[in-house]
Amino acid sequence: MAEEYEHVYKIILLGDATVGKSHLLCRYIKGNLPIQSKATIGVEFATKTVPLASGGSIKAQIWDTAGQERYRSITSAHYRRAVGALLVYDVTNRISFYNCKKWLNELRASSYDDIVILLIANKIDLINKYNSNEKENVKENVGSQENKDTVQEINDVDVVLMIEGMEFANENNLYFFEASAVTGYNVKEIFEFLIQQIYNLKSRLPSIRDSNTLNTLTNNDFTNKNFNTNLSSKNFTGTENFTGTKNLEKNSRQFGCLEQNCLTNNCIIQ
Repeated sequence: MAEEYEHVYKIILLGDATVGKSHLLCRYIKGNLPIQSKATIGVEFATKTVPLASGGSIKAQIWDTAGQERYRSITSAHYRRAVGALLVYDVTNRISFYNCKKWLNELRASSYDDIVILLIANKIDLINKYNSNEKENVKENVGSQENKDTVQEINDVDVVLMIEGMEFANENNLYFFEASAVTGYNVKEIFEFLIQQIYNLKSRLPSIRDSNTLNTLTNNDFTNKNFNTNLSSKNFTGTENFTGTKNLEKNSRQFGCLEQNCLTNNCIIQ
């Protein structure tokens, strides 16, 4: 029996190599991580059909792009007709954060002006490894070679602070989220939030951005605050709780047509 859905949304993941794009996708589609990690070659994609609470469903076609420079010409060609994007960096890799500006410029030069973009601070599960308490605990027991290596590793890491990611998102009119593909933290919420925003735009419903709010899901906010979109209970399943933590710039973008065409229905991840 043919699968029925009302819309197809092309969503892309982009960012440097090894920031965890493929793991985020696999965690969302399959609910776990791949047994063996491998670098993405060129472009791969998966699909997921998402039911709407109001009836019907949409199909998210999610493209995982390679972060290596040699695939840049291939991956950039797939930005066309994308209506949503996850721009991902590794919080323990500052270079990957700095390169987000380059990725963002390239995306906006090749995609719709009204594409919905989320900035994802991935691998926050590693932050505890580098916090001051653990650093002091390791240094107090530095006698073993293993602990000496750990101290050196900690000293070599320059963690990207949450406020840095939020400021970059604010300056570039993006949504900001923290996530961990390893633990699954925020992964489902991120994809569903993105799909919700695209659905709102296609339906010409008010979006969170129309309320001049930068929507942010962080490790501290998620369990302490609730931000209701006032739309999820009517239009979308599983996106009722989100947090709003920072004012966005005064002038919100006006979103235009998000018409989709010429998308295949094949999925490489079953």
